[in-house]
Amino acid sequence: MAVLDRVLKLRRPGSYFSLRSFRFSPFLNSESDIKASASVIPKPLPLHRDVEGRNVQWVFLGCPGVGKGTYASRLCHLLGVPHIATGDLVRDELSSSGPFALQLAEVVNQGKLVSDEIIINLLSKRLEASAAKGETGFILDGFPRTIRQAEILEGVTDIDLVINLKLREEALLAKCLGRRICSECGGNYNVASVDIKAEDGNPGMYMAPLLPPPNCASKLITRSDDTEEVVKERLRIYNDMSQPVEEFYRSRGKLLEFDLPGGIPESWPKLLQALKLEDHEDKWSAAV
Repeated sequence: MAVLDRVLKLRRPGSYFSLRSFRFSPFLNSESDIKASASVIPKPLPLHRDVEGRNVQWVFLGCPGVGKGTYASRLCHLLGVPHIATGDLVRDELSSSGPFALQLAEVVNQGKLVSDEIIINLLSKRLEASAAKGETGFILDGFPRTIRQAEILEGVTDIDLVINLKLREEALLAKCLGRRICSECGGNYNVASVDIKAEDGNPGMYMAPLLPPPNCASKLITRSDDTEEVVKERLRIYNDMSQPVEEFYRSRGKLLEFDLPGGIPESWPKLLQALKLEDHEDKWSAAV
């Protein structure tokens, strides 16, 4: 866990790195591959290069519905860094009728992955906004999802830590189908009650629903891509593509595997313990 001892000291603002050159991947074998990879970066990304004197730069990996957004946002609040979720960037682009809206609508409704070019453009735009506000450091949620994206990110910044959340597939499916959003305030909730009995040597698991407050209860909507068919396709695609990305970071000594033991009350204190952090404001942190 030496990487954690190093990165947990990185809390101070620093200067932004400007992309002067791009390091290409050993996975890009042809000249056309290199040109294609370079073309997805519209302009220098405002990311930090120097390790000393800046906030943490972390990545959350994990299947759709595993809870990346929930745990990433909690850690961002604790560490004082922005939470950048590519899923939110995509949904914001769709709702704003931006230049990629029509293309994104078709891709999202089919449960497919958004192209590298679109994701990099949206991410660059978000990071520029963060830089303008003086924000430093970040926790990325939902990026990178492919080796190509990981190589692009590696070419412009040094990621300190990659947290790979894992959850049993039956729990994942139930959670995805139970997701709800308040149409008025945008709050995220989950109506699923996951109760898996212990069997065949596997421990049982209970995850309580995350219900909305009374003022949001009548305004809940389901995401258009949270149907059983689309969710299963998204999980299949993710599982096919996740292994190379996990190995990419594992080989660099940056991957922290974390199996979620249950819902937030069970998992949050144990995640903090794995990260050598404390949350004195949270009622569940007393278990750390």
